[in-house]
Formats: sequence, structure tokens, C-alpha cells
Amino acid sequence: MYSWIWRHLPGSRAVKLLEALLLVAAVAALLMLVAFPWLEPRLPFNDVTAG
Repeated sequence: MYSWIWRHLPGSRAVKLLEALLLVAAVAALLMLVAFPWLEPRLPFNDVTAG
């Protein structure tokens, strides 16, 4: 999968590297801003009790 993405990115090696880093940053931002906040209330880790 990663080689497919690398082959389809336009530009030289330096441009491909910058584009790949931007793609990784975009995916991380999407996860942090959309996916994880949506998922967090559905996880059972908020009910932490010692007793």
C-alpha cells in the first residue's frame, strides 16, 4: 500500500517525501480532531474505581 502511494505521488524524491509527510500529518490531524473525540465516550476506560 505504501509503495503504491509513493509511486503515485508526483514530483522528485524530495517533493514526494514532503507530500508523504503532509499526508501523514493530515491523517493524524483527522484522527485527533474527528475520530478519537467521537470514539472516546464509547470506551469503557472512564469508569476507573479502586475499591
